[in-house]
Amino acid sequence: MSAYLPEIFLGLMGLAVLVYAILDGYDLGVGLLLPAHDRKWRDDMIASIGPFWDANETWLVLAIGLLLIAFPAAHSLVLRELYFPVAIMLIGLILRGVAFDFRAKALTHYQNLWDALFKLGSLLASASQGFGLGLYVMGFAHTPAAYGFALLSAVCVTAAYAYIGGAWLVLKTTGELQKYAAYKARRAGWLVMLGVGAISITNPLISPDVAARWLTMPNAILLAPIPVLCVILLLITDRYLRRVPHHDDFGCWIPFTAVASLFTLCLIGLAYSYFPYVVPGILTAQQAASATESLQFIGWGVLVVFPVILGYTALSYWIFRGKSQDLHYY
Repeated sequence: MSAYLPEIFLGLMGLAVLVYAILDGYDLGVGLLLPAHDRKWRDDMIASIGPFWDANETWLVLAIGLLLIAFPAAHSLVLRELYFPVAIMLIGLILRGVAFDFRAKALTHYQNLWDALFKLGSLLASASQGFGLGLYVMGFAHTPAAYGFALLSAVCVTAAYAYIGGAWLVLKTTGELQKYAAYKARRAGWLVMLGVGAISITNPLISPDVAARWLTMPNAILLAPIPVLCVILLLITDRYLRRVPHHDDFGCWIPFTAVASLFTLCLIGLAYSYFPYVVPGILTAQQAASATESLQFIGWGVLVVFPVILGYTALSYWIFRGKSQDLHYY
């Protein structure tokens, strides 16, 4: 078991990234979709994420913490190479946090400003995460092709967050706001579909190893369900969103569940493409890992922390299940 500790920690880090992408992804997406023309809608959208959004970022802290303590060499390399996009992401997250609190305390004529800053912070955080992911996948190559791929990734991740944010609003709201969310989510889904297709084509072209893993037999046949399921989920979501609102809000959970499943399949595909690398083409889990004794010691902490975070996350979503209520500040 000790010999596989680096791979186990790599899997836990991947799980933390996935949960972060789904949970903080939807509240970043809600921020991206805030309309300029309707303050009541903005209040309702903020109310839908109010009980969750701050805790959702815990998963990002957990993922970075695992990278630091389990793979210190990779942590140093990643943060050095992604210094600029990480700095932009932190600025975006700070803007979101400040705007979220200040919109509750500002005079009425300043609330539009704080809502605009919340939207800007969501855009900066989303785009910088996508740009950093693109450079990471390219092994931090400083070439025009690498930066072009990173820009494509920035657009795709931003669209994906808007997609799952709209799906969340379909789940949590009703009426005209739900129709607005479905409209925006559907169009974001079209961009996600194009982006996933473009990245799926580009990755094998730029990496012979990825091409060998996906396109050689029998792998091509065994892995075919992943892209097929992605297409099915995209089509199901698009068909549902096109007909919102449904009678008695039937199946309002379908878009969010489908998009979360799509995120999961995409991460599985990414993990399969580059496993066992922590940094694609540069450092494997074994090469970057801390000493075995350190990983064993850290493992006891993870066994305590992971269930606690999962527990309070599940509890908060159970307590605040159902449609969101009107937002009131006291």
